[in-house]
Amino acid sequence: MARSNTLVVQQAKAALDQMKYEVAQEIGVPLSPSGYNGNLLSRDAGSIGGNITKRLVQMAEQSLGGYKR
Repeated sequence: MARSNTLVVQQAKAALDQMKYEVAQEIGVPLSPSGYNGNLLSRDAGSIGGNITKRLVQMAEQSLGGYKR
């Protein structure tokens, strides 16, 4: 099964890339500016992705006006 990671809003790519570098810097994971991060540990990559997801959820909750489940 092919995976599709296409963005719905193409302009979001730059914002997501910026967030990736901000999160990596905050948690102390060095990312290569060239784009190749083959030496990155899976644990570190997962930490970056997890923190990005956490931020995106917080942003969505704020935009909904503090909606609580």
